[in-house]
Amino acid sequence: MNWIEASRPVRFTSLLGASSARATIEAGHGQEQVMSSTKSQDNKAIVDRWFTEFWGKSWNPTIVEELGAPDILLQYLLQAPRRGRADVKTFMTEFREAFPDLSVTGAADFVCEGDYVVGRWEGWGTHTGPGYCDFLVGCLPPASARKMRFSGTTVLRISNGKIAEQIGLDDGVTALLQLGLRGAA
Repeated sequence: MNWIEASRPVRFTSLLGASSARATIEAGHGQEQVMSSTKSQDNKAIVDRWFTEFWGKSWNPTIVEELGAPDILLQYLLQAPRRGRADVKTFMTEFREAFPDLSVTGAADFVCEGDYVVGRWEGWGTHTGPGYCDFLVGCLPPASARKMRFSGTTVLRISNGKIAEQIGLDDGVTALLQLGLRGAA
């Protein structure tokens, strides 16, 4: 069971201790190549835990140091890109102060290829906290009570068991309109 089951909050059960299942495939010219399915399982488990503890209802600030690479890149359309553990942790701390009920859940199974894991998700939150000025197009006054619901697709790159990049494409325009932010237009 993992974060992709959108109907209810779930907790990740580690796959990192799973047996090292291997598949042998023919690589052409009569040569065989052994590929490990464990790497895919491990990478999916890392991303599952990241979404559960970083983006899910139960924010765990230590997850950034535990699963994020030192120079992790977090990039979405609503905010400026964030680089490094401290910057990513500050982003989420401030975002959750402004949107205490922030939650993101999966909308489809993960797809994994090598070091990359792709996932579709849905998120929502209500701005009941302090003023928030991290959006690229404007600021929210304190406790605006505006709600946002948005969705997107994220590509994460795993390097040496750590999340090196999380780059997402979201429907940020929808969220900004719901929040009453229209930018300079």
